[in-house]
Amino acid sequence: MQRPSRRRVLSAASAAVLLATFGAAAVGHADAPVSNRSSLKQDLCYQIVTDRFNNGDTSNDNPAKSPGLYDSTKTNWKEYWGGDFAGIQAKLTYLKNMGVTSIWISPHTDNIDVPVSYSGVTNTGYHGYWTRDFKKTEEHFGSLTDFDNLIAAAHTAGIKVIMDWAPNHSSPASSTDATFADNGALYDNGTLVAKYGSDPNGVFHHNGGITNYDDRYQDQYLNMADLADLEQQNTTVNSLLKTDANYWMDRGVDGIRMDAVKHMTPGWQQSFADTVLNHKDTTLFGEWYLGSQTDATYDANVRFANTSGISVLDFYMNIAMRNAFAYGGSMSALDAAVTKTGTDYKYKENLVTFLDNHDMSRFLTANNNNSLLQQAIAFMMTLRGTPCLYYGTEQYLHNDTSGGGDPYNRPMMSSWSTTTTAYQEIAKLSALRQSNPALAYGTHQERWMNNDVYIYERKFGTDVVLTAINKGTSNYSITGLNTAMPAGTYSDQLTGLLGGSSITVSAGSGGNNPVSTFTLAAGNTAVWSYKAASEPSAPLIGSVGPTLTRTGNTITVEGRGFGSSGTLKVGGVTATTTSWTANRIIGTVPSGVTAGTASVTVTTGGGTSNGYDVTNETAAQVPVTFTVNNASPTSPGDNIYLTGSVAELGNWSTSKNIAIGPMNTPNYPNWFVTASVPACTTIQFKFEKITSGGVVTWENGSNHSYTTPCSGVGSTTVSWQY
Repeated sequence: MQRPSRRRVLSAASAAVLLATFGAAAVGHADAPVSNRSSLKQDLCYQIVTDRFNNGDTSNDNPAKSPGLYDSTKTNWKEYWGGDFAGIQAKLTYLKNMGVTSIWISPHTDNIDVPVSYSGVTNTGYHGYWTRDFKKTEEHFGSLTDFDNLIAAAHTAGIKVIMDWAPNHSSPASSTDATFADNGALYDNGTLVAKYGSDPNGVFHHNGGITNYDDRYQDQYLNMADLADLEQQNTTVNSLLKTDANYWMDRGVDGIRMDAVKHMTPGWQQSFADTVLNHKDTTLFGEWYLGSQTDATYDANVRFANTSGISVLDFYMNIAMRNAFAYGGSMSALDAAVTKTGTDYKYKENLVTFLDNHDMSRFLTANNNNSLLQQAIAFMMTLRGTPCLYYGTEQYLHNDTSGGGDPYNRPMMSSWSTTTTAYQEIAKLSALRQSNPALAYGTHQERWMNNDVYIYERKFGTDVVLTAINKGTSNYSITGLNTAMPAGTYSDQLTGLLGGSSITVSAGSGGNNPVSTFTLAAGNTAVWSYKAASEPSAPLIGSVGPTLTRTGNTITVEGRGFGSSGTLKVGGVTATTTSWTANRIIGTVPSGVTAGTASVTVTTGGGTSNGYDVTNETAAQVPVTFTVNNASPTSPGDNIYLTGSVAELGNWSTSKNIAIGPMNTPNYPNWFVTASVPACTTIQFKFEKITSGGVVTWENGSNHSYTTPCSGVGSTTVSWQY
């Protein structure tokens, strides 16, 4: 997210160069196939702040629609500096050769057209997070044709495009000054919907600003840093955000990074995910900002990632990696973070890992040590989840002004060298991620560790990757190391780039094969790999995506040993398949699958695979706000929860982790919560009080009954039955 602190067609010459490089990709709806939209597990993601990456077209620097927001001197860090869609397109070869397989670009939609003044400094929407119209491109970045050209060229290069979607808010607004900036104006394809100070239909929340970011009601219903907060339960807003997201998906976007998921209701977001995933098989991940490893919202963030169909950026691991590599923390603390997140997150392999991003100081600002950065990169790229590099990391880009935070963490990309150690390291490890499934799907096991050294193994079936990192200043003799890699000699996959060398493994037992003693020198890192030459006899599933689905939706199953044919089942029901290869199956969720957790399995002549759980929805989803007035009195730590007759409401569960809640109570003793529920369905529901100690008190009386709307949004209000 961004807290306050181009329109044209390519020139003939530019277009000719780009098309010569990537082929004559069709302009328009550039929805060409890429490797696998439903998963990023084998990908290398690269985050780009479009305005600060590369200026490919100077004619859109100062567009007529919003003049005066561009700074050619690049001295005002909060104005536009010229980066655009054409600039990204011009550097696709550079990215492809580094091993990048997906680019996450900053919000491409039309941003505020007027300056925003804070303390006399001109601010603009150069970052993309001050949207005014979700159905138009930002003119400083390029035209719709330019956007289509970028997607077509990226697909030709085998690169997915992830759009950054910011549905929580529009732009800065003031509750007392309707003339401030553009007063949070929201447009729909050029037509004004509402402004914050002129909002008769309730497009925005008007509850003041957040003062406590640990308070879940404030997070979801108050303004974040004076940004006009959208009411997703408003019929117009709900339709606009879902319709426009699918519009861009139809133009070829391959996935969505959701901004500020902490600040919207999980219920609405699950309904959003359902809408998008039913429209197109894709990947969704969101930003749930965690300020520390003891952040009070950590558990809510885990539940969101486990149930909403939207994974998250791995802030917990980000903090652990920076502590270990930038701030001198112990490797045991890093290993503990791997263990904790591996236990807490149901789909840990879907997390998106990162060392830095547009909202924090860069790694090299924290510790200007290229060797430690390179080791942190090696760790991130051999960890579970999808590694996502912040633009310029491979060029050691950083600016330390005022501590290097926003906006100084967003300097203009200034070098495109392909010979830096980081660039070469990234290319090698990206190739390994794509070739050895142990990195995408494997288990994680610590094999040897002290404060400076971390040696760990990723294993999927018989495929193994072993990584050794010594971030200290002393050499260590590594004795007593075991691995699941079979006997043999293994060369360093980094070819000695970070000081690593070969190892020799001898035969042992029980998956513990001894590694001959070797020296891991100070600052050295090595990665060794074993991939079985033949497919396993029995199928082994490593991934199913998406993890939120329903009848008729596409799912993609990945792993090894699938052969050329067999049976795919979802919840025990045979599914129709449209593609079947040894490591990937594409199928359609069949009817008749029980709603709730459903196990996906593959059966071939070699046997039946492990099960991989997904959540199967009852039907298409709509967000409904449930309110209960005059609920049972509560003490601190007690909360009211909603449960009911459908899987989406927990099937009458009394568990805090399954029932919907805790509910919000800004007007105690009245409580409310928004839940994603099946459309066109008559549901039964009740409320329950669950104390801090887990004691459950149900409301009395008969079940409440409600028939959900067939589309749009809904609401129902009842009184607690005593």
